[in-house]
Amino acid sequence: MESLQPKLFEVIKGYSKEQLIKDIISGIIVAIIALPLSIALAIASGVGPEAGLYTAIIAGFFISFFGGSRVQIGGPTAAFVVIIYGIVTEHGTSGLIVATILAGIFLIIMGICRFGSLIKYIPYTITTGFTCGIGVSLLVGQFKDFLGLDMGAVPSEFIEKVIAYAKHITTINPYALGIGLLAIAILVFWPKVTDKLPGSLIAIIVTTLIVKFTNLPVNTIGSVYGELSSSLPALSIPELSFDMISKLISPAFTIAILAGIESLLSCVVSDGMINDKHNSNAELIGQGIGNIFSGLFGGIPATGAIARTAANVKNGGRTPIAGMVHSITLLIILLVLMPLAALIPMTTLGAVLIVVAWNMCDWKAFFGLVKTAPKSDSIVLVLTFFLTVIFDLVVAIEVGVVLSALLFMKRMADVTDVSGWKYIEEPDVTDGEAEKMLAISKHIRVFEISGPMFFAAADQLASIDSKKYTKVIIIRMRSVPSIDASAMRSLHSLADRAKRKGISLVFSHVNEQPLSVMKKDGFFERIGEKNFRSNIVDAIEYAEEISK
Repeated sequence: MESLQPKLFEVIKGYSKEQLIKDIISGIIVAIIALPLSIALAIASGVGPEAGLYTAIIAGFFISFFGGSRVQIGGPTAAFVVIIYGIVTEHGTSGLIVATILAGIFLIIMGICRFGSLIKYIPYTITTGFTCGIGVSLLVGQFKDFLGLDMGAVPSEFIEKVIAYAKHITTINPYALGIGLLAIAILVFWPKVTDKLPGSLIAIIVTTLIVKFTNLPVNTIGSVYGELSSSLPALSIPELSFDMISKLISPAFTIAILAGIESLLSCVVSDGMINDKHNSNAELIGQGIGNIFSGLFGGIPATGAIARTAANVKNGGRTPIAGMVHSITLLIILLVLMPLAALIPMTTLGAVLIVVAWNMCDWKAFFGLVKTAPKSDSIVLVLTFFLTVIFDLVVAIEVGVVLSALLFMKRMADVTDVSGWKYIEEPDVTDGEAEKMLAISKHIRVFEISGPMFFAAADQLASIDSKKYTKVIIIRMRSVPSIDASAMRSLHSLADRAKRKGISLVFSHVNEQPLSVMKKDGFFERIGEKNFRSNIVDAIEYAEEISK
């Protein structure tokens, strides 16, 4: 069984001075990359800019310390923006704190229960659908700041948001739009110049200097949020009530699932980059601890950030020390340089998130699935996308998972088959079947079941019938990997019908799981051990014997 020991405790043995230097350098570089993103994501989520740094500092440190990856970098990510904004709008920051802590508790429980490997059972169509949906919602959510619109708070619902933009479209600030377009140009073209410094940082520095020294009438973080705090985050224990917890259980669980999916996906990507294998359950526990402390100290939900994790690997980070250095570096920046963040134009942050949102929307994968995936998968994909955009992520994941489960069960039921062997005297029998059935008495009927026997396919057992001269029915189950309670009920009904007609039931080649269920259910004892045979030849010989 996979250990729950943090990766840090494993890799610290034999830790060298050379690797420490590489981890420190990488941690500092990743902190520079995380700085503008953390601030921008916090503002887009409807909380203060400091909350983004608190999250990267606190959650990032604990995720690295207790997590199951050597190189994971934790912090706020774009995937959470839409759901956080909805929670803050409806329940306020206190509600967000409760949801974040609850999500952390869920993640720890998932890790302790070894659910790390179960995350992979979330269908690719659902993750692609809601990722593209989040990207669209995040992109549209930046229009107010990017265009410099003169309007109040932006509604959380997508349609209301678009209507509000349309009503205030005449208030576009051309200066803000110009600065925003310049920021996007830098973000797009800077990586072609060098990848040593992140384009987001360069865009922020350039546009901030332009706005500062030309006194352009453009909103900045300071003009919108006032003076920024450069103090350490304070412990904040929220007031709890049963009503609030009951309302936040669903979004908190969605945050936990989303954090689990994104963090483990990031681990898989980084494993391939460093030729290592992460500990999925320890990673979930680390994510849970990180989110609990993030909530307690004024942060927002956090998870593993794929782009920042990849940057960590690229710059030489190979142990969790790099992630911890990244958090410490951001703490120093918070204490020393935070007041300067007030000068950053809001339109620049909008531009940064527009590019992030566009990169989130993997349209090539989306439309590729629409064209090539089975129709049922395409329906799940498109439905999840639109539900995420028009309603919210909670509804999208709930409906998507339920619909996928139903479609999967239908497919499994479709491949489950109960077929009867043909007899020599039947007119449509083939030569091969005739040869196989030649030696079997007409008093014996053989039925073969293929596929899992569960509630969606249990009614197929009703197709097992008999002739007036039938004395024994053989049920061959070599291709039945599993059986559930509904199918057992159908088998009992079959046994009742057989008993009324004086027909004996014989089972051939029952696999381990079905046999175990039959024994627990009492069906094995009811039919009798001697009526369970190891193979079809033995079953036919036994049936011939008892039918005389």
